[in-house]
Amino acid sequence: MKAGLFECDHVKEVYRDEHGDYADMFVQLFPELEWRFYDVCNGEFPSNLDECDVYFATGSYKSVYDQEDWIEELKETVRAIAQQDKYFVGFCFGHQLLGEAMGGKVRKSSRGWCVGVHEFDLLEHEPWMNPFQDQLNLLMMCQDQVLELPPDATVLASADKCPVGIFRVGTKMLGIQGHPEYTKAYDRLLLEMRVDRIGQETVQIGRQSFEKDVHQETIRNWILRFIGYLPVESQSA
Repeated sequence: MKAGLFECDHVKEVYRDEHGDYADMFVQLFPELEWRFYDVCNGEFPSNLDECDVYFATGSYKSVYDQEDWIEELKETVRAIAQQDKYFVGFCFGHQLLGEAMGGKVRKSSRGWCVGVHEFDLLEHEPWMNPFQDQLNLLMMCQDQVLELPPDATVLASADKCPVGIFRVGTKMLGIQGHPEYTKAYDRLLLEMRVDRIGQETVQIGRQSFEKDVHQETIRNWILRFIGYLPVESQSA
């Protein structure tokens, strides 16, 4: 399966030797996919959406409501993906991008920053969520959230500080507010870099949360089933 990655940001160069860039994180998470990379934050887009079977979008330090040409073009691209009935999966900024592009609303959350490991309750049990579990722990690093859903959207997972944790638009577009591609080490690095922005109290809660398990393999396999790489009836990768 050919997968395209919309690179909406890059890891700071000083940290790439240890953590890799975002493209490296996606390859490590989904090594079975045949990857092609699009540096959209620097103006590189697919010339034809048939270049890939599924498109993913990374996180970003930008907000999807920022008035930048590449963000507007990326929203148009997401709408084109929907029109062509292709698969799309967005993480964090990519999740918010899906919401805004398809008619929802994204803004800074009144609940403040979500950082560290957050526990999400599953609200729906869909065939690709196999094997199913009632709760999913994901790494988080966000202030913006989807506050209003687009048409034809269904919330699949929710947490107190992040009501729209995972949502689906139609049958082939998925948004995940968390960061399945992150390691705890990289999430912790971002947390410590942003103490002044996030606030000491929230940072301390985030630090303590790293004691919890992260269900990276679960969400990885669910996504592979969602995009049709793995059969939904399979019980293992």
